[in-house]
Amino acid sequence: MDIKSMKNYLYWLYCQFELITCSYLMEPWEKVLFYTFNVTMLVMVAYTAYIFFLVHISTAFQFCLHLFGNQHENTVSVVK
Repeated sequence: MDIKSMKNYLYWLYCQFELITCSYLMEPWEKVLFYTFNVTMLVMVAYTAYIFFLVHISTAFQFCLHLFGNQHENTVSVVK
């Protein structure tokens, strides 16, 4: 795939995005506010998903270890 066709494809995607969001009707300053808000929200959602996804995976892993009978290293075994 050459550079020119990739550039045309990206431009086509941008035009589709503007048509879907109707941002082609906005003035330049409105576009800046609109895109800034959308990018900020996207970054915040991605960051939150990244942080909480790791916490949930860790919690699920610890739960599975508990189900299968593996004990934590810091637990004291009772000797009878």
